[in-house]
Order: sequence, then structure tokens, then C-alpha cells
Amino acid sequence: MNAPWKPGSTGLRDPFAAYVCDETTAETLRPVAAELGWAVEKVHKGGLRNAVQSLSVSASPQILFVDLAESGDPLNDINALAEVCEPGTVVIAAGQVNDVRLYRDLVASGIQDYLLKPVHPDMLREALGHAQAMLNAPKPIDAEPDRPHLATAVIGTRGGVGASTLATSLAWLLSEKEKRSTALLDLDVHFGTGALALDLEPGRGLTDAIENPSRIDGLFIERAMVKASEKLAVLSAEAPINAPLMTDGAAFYQLQEEMRAAFECTVVDLPRAMLVQHPHLISDIQTAVIVTELTLAAARDTIRILSWLKTNAPQTRVTVVCNRMHPTAQIEISRKDFEGSIERKIDHVVPFDQKLAAQAAKLGKPLAEAGKNSKTVAPLVDLAGSLLNANDEIADSIGPAKGGKNAKGKSLIASLLNKRPAK
Repeated sequence: MNAPWKPGSTGLRDPFAAYVCDETTAETLRPVAAELGWAVEKVHKGGLRNAVQSLSVSASPQILFVDLAESGDPLNDINALAEVCEPGTVVIAAGQVNDVRLYRDLVASGIQDYLLKPVHPDMLREALGHAQAMLNAPKPIDAEPDRPHLATAVIGTRGGVGASTLATSLAWLLSEKEKRSTALLDLDVHFGTGALALDLEPGRGLTDAIENPSRIDGLFIERAMVKASEKLAVLSAEAPINAPLMTDGAAFYQLQEEMRAAFECTVVDLPRAMLVQHPHLISDIQTAVIVTELTLAAARDTIRILSWLKTNAPQTRVTVVCNRMHPTAQIEISRKDFEGSIERKIDHVVPFDQKLAAQAAKLGKPLAEAGKNSKTVAPLVDLAGSLLNANDEIADSIGPAKGGKNAKGKSLIASLLNKRPAK
């Protein structure tokens, strides 16, 4: 079900009310409420059942504290409370069950926090203060109507080409340089580096979404995503490698839907395996960035991915980026031969800078931030600008993405690969 409590208009309702099961909790709650300027008479006895009965005939407060100690089925009872609560109510619950899964389920259902009884005054003060700050926080500015949402998938043709590094820098550039609210969705569930590259803890948001896709909504996105800056948020994971995640991909698709509603830009770090397993993930992607290198194996897989995109996502505009470009003496295939084999031009070339890469990793910053004046970063800035321009063109006139120019005949490399080049 959709989470029932979404911060919004609170009108002239009471700022606070509480429904507790015992006098000890009431005595702890009253002085904290008084500190925050709330009437202590609003601390009622009766717990969740009394809350449901009272709020069914009266307006719900801005902040509601409910005691679940006498509830036999807390999750279902919270859902019953949702039916009598008005949008905008921030709900904090307390209970005696010390269960991480219950906590996650309650938070996913829409409550702000779950406190374990006996409730400590400091913990209560912090939870109520956070709820008050949440209500007083300025509302996010909606995307301008003339700035359509940009959804970009970054796909590496081979492991180690730097697709994740590029995705993180691209998300940072869109948020910091272009001033667009941006979500970075890292779909490498077990080994993703989106949060790591930004010196963040990934949290459990992505794994929770996979386990409970029906609970994904705007409020879930708000709580699950880790904020990197004012305009950049990340959803990543480090799922245990001994616990394969079984999913049909519905959660990933729903996440993209909610991010499209909440942000101006979405950058999806999309591993090749996910592209094969869940082809529907590319259905609403306007632009795809294929990250490659000048090697024989990368040429083969660039051809295959371009061909796949042409068949399965003709609406997606494709950009090819050659990343980690070494000096000419060190490359396996010349740029000319590579472009001949894939039968289209490389759109952007990002020079390899080992010193900058090491510095960015040590600082916990994306490449684009760590090397603002570097020759390596300039092509990334151009890439961000070209994606926005391409998105504007697509918004003006929806149509299939344009492919690259066909080369005259197969190149030597294409012949060696024994693959028909993408056209």
C-alpha cells in the first residue's frame, strides 16, 4: 500500500497528540512535550486503539505519538490508523518488540520512527525534534515545466572500463554544475560503488526495495536515499554476497518511476547483466551512455550492446564514450579501427589520469569534483551538457534515437569478431 503519511499542508490542526498505554511512558512524554511548547493535556491514555477511535471523529495532529505495546498485530493496526489520519501527519510509534524487520516494515508503511520501550527521554526528544524539523522544512521546488526529466543509463561494455566512476561524476555534474536535482541509482546490488565513491554509507534502502517492491512510493524514496549534497541523492547497496537477491525487476522499475517524479535527473549505473535480465529497465530511458575502451573485447561487446539497444530500445538516444584513454603507444586498437568496427563515431574521449583517480578515491569525491581543471574532466562536462541538450530535443519531438553513420564495409576488427556491426 502507499505510505499514508506524507509531509505536506498541516492547516490549523493541533501540533501534537499522544496515545500511550502506561503511566510511565506518559510521565516521560509530558516534560518533553512541554519543552517543545506543546500542551501536556494532549498526552492521552489508551494506546493505538484509542488513537483510532479518537481520530476517526476529529482532525489528526501534525505530530502523532502512538503506543503499540498492547497491539497484537502492529503492522495491521498501523494500517488501520492510516485510514483515519490526514495527509501531513508525522507519526512516531513506540513498542516492546525489538525486531529489526518489524521496524523496517513499520517505517516502510509510513511512520517516521519506531522507539523501543521503555522510552528514554533523550531518544524521545530527538525523535520529536526531528519530526518538528521535518514539518518546518521548506518544500522541495518542483522541476520547471520547460525542463523535462532526464533519465540516463550508464552501461559499461566490459568490467573495469570505469562506467561506475563515470556515472558518479555525471550525477555530480548534473547536480552541481547544471543545478538539477539528481538521483544516482546504482543497480550493482552486491558490488556497487556509487555510495563509496561519494564517501557515504549505502544503507539498506535498495535491498529493502527489492524485498518489498509494493512499498515503494515517494516517502520510501525520501527515506531510503542517502543525501550526498543539496541536489544529489544516492540509492546504492552492499548486499551480502552469500545471499543472492531474487527479483523479477519490478522494484527497479518502480524505483525509476518514483525517482522520475521526485528528481529532475536520474543517472542509472546499469550493469550489463541487469540489462540482459531486466530489459524493461531501459524502456523509459531517454539517453544511454555506453562506456568502452579501445580493446578487442570491448569492441565486440560495444557492437553487441548497440545492436541490442537498437532492437529493444529504439527510443533511446545512444552516446559512446571511450574512457580511460591511454597514450597512443599503449592502446590495443586505434580509434579509427574501433570506430570502423562499431560503424559509428565515438562521441567523447576521456583521458586516463591515474594520479587524479587515486586522489579522488582517497578524498571520497567523484572524479569531476576532485579534478575540476583537469583535461580528464572537460569531456565529462561536455557529456553532461550534450545529454541535457539531447533530452530537450527528445522532449520537443519524441522519436527513435538516431544511430551513427554507417561505415563503408566491415573493418578488419569487425571481421575478426565475426559479428554484424550495429547500424
